[in-house]
Amino acid sequence: MAPIPPSFKVVRTDRELEMERVDLQLRAWGADLVVLPDGTPEDLLAREVADADLLLMCYARITRRVLEGASRLKAVIKYGVGIDAIDLDAARERGIPVVNVPAYAEETVAEGAFMLLMALFKRFGPIHQTMQREGWLWPESRWLGRDLAGSTLGLVGLGRIGRSVARMAAGFRMPVLAFDPHASVWPTGVERCTDLRSMLGRCDAVSIHCVLNAQTRHLVGAAELAAMKPGAVLVNVSRGEIVDEQALLSSLRSGQIGGAALDVYGQEPLSPQGHALSPLYAMPQVLLWPHLTFYTEQAMQRLQDETLARCTEALQGQPLSVASHDPRLRAQTQGVRFVD
Repeated sequence: MAPIPPSFKVVRTDRELEMERVDLQLRAWGADLVVLPDGTPEDLLAREVADADLLLMCYARITRRVLEGASRLKAVIKYGVGIDAIDLDAARERGIPVVNVPAYAEETVAEGAFMLLMALFKRFGPIHQTMQREGWLWPESRWLGRDLAGSTLGLVGLGRIGRSVARMAAGFRMPVLAFDPHASVWPTGVERCTDLRSMLGRCDAVSIHCVLNAQTRHLVGAAELAAMKPGAVLVNVSRGEIVDEQALLSSLRSGQIGGAALDVYGQEPLSPQGHALSPLYAMPQVLLWPHLTFYTEQAMQRLQDETLARCTEALQGQPLSVASHDPRLRAQTQGVRFVD
């Protein structure tokens, strides 16, 4: 096994997501580590990556232009799951392996989704805000919650996170339906639905758990939101652009759907002013979470362990281990090995 080189350059984007142990270990190995903040201009990113050996990224867009100038790059390591921000065609053309960390937060994000679902059903947001402001409230109809037991949950996507949510819902005696044309595993007790709009019309709550790609962008659009049962709620912890967000805004304004809990947005960060989704802040039936359902001590330990393992492989000249079953990563033919 080749040793790690005595000196090398690493660029890590998305400084706001602290990866202290990764940064410390890379520097201990001799890395010239450049850590860039969210929103770094493409020009600056391209300039820094031009002589880098490794690129670690989470949310930043890694464009063809950034990759074409990267003459020494051994790998792009996504410290997270979603790979939609990386120009994978450009990486393959240049023989640059791309790898993610697919399994570090499956149960964690499922717990987060279910937490948001429960909060919607129990009207946690407006009750908590009123208690903070007024000190007490009485059981008026505007605070009336709903039982999870007997309410039907629909899952859009039945991968590992979706299956975990289905298991949790079953524990609360919720009937579970799912739409996923590509699912290879179908849990007992989950009803398979082959038509998305038909499923949406039967659900009291819908939770989204599919990857973002060309086929799933705006998978839940105006027609799908209109097909939802009146008063039903939507949870999205996957990717903002799976939902047509302007159509969602219209559905919430009109009262077509009863509420939404969102952890992800097409443009991040969200903001109370100057953002296309700023009106959500004024809607009491909406819960806004800052893309943190993955963020627990245990998940971050796993994420940093796996990120450092992939860095070690790349620096020692080994093939990078690809544990994801995403066909876009499985299509790679150079510098990778596939593991279950």
